[in-house]
Amino acid sequence: MNIKSSKDLVESALKEIKTMNPSEVKELENKNQCTLIDIRDIRELWRDGTINGALHIPRGMLEFWMDPKSQYYNSEKFSKDRKLVLFCAAGMRSALATKSLQDMGYKNIAHVKGGFGSLVNEGFKIIFKDKK
Repeated sequence: MNIKSSKDLVESALKEIKTMNPSEVKELENKNQCTLIDIRDIRELWRDGTINGALHIPRGMLEFWMDPKSQYYNSEKFSKDRKLVLFCAAGMRSALATKSLQDMGYKNIAHVKGGFGSLVNEGFKIIFKDKK
């Protein structure tokens, strides 16, 4: 059995998707030209916070929430005119997620190199979600 490693999948995805560094994302955000999407697990948001203004779409539901034919789709959550910029903790899950959305047909999409930590280091404001 020949199983590809998660590392191999990420490396393959990185060759096909747009990767943005945090300063590029900050510039887009300052111009109100992107929507940040945090794909981390809710427990990560409770523990570490998230970027102010970012949408939370958990990785496990991403394709369903972004599929216009799905019962979970909500086009009011994001604008198709703005670049969708995904992030996770370190940039691996978001690379795979970006590749998946690209495969679905999304064009104006990228992920953040270094993930949440790199955005925090760039000076993005952190907020904490309430546990419900």
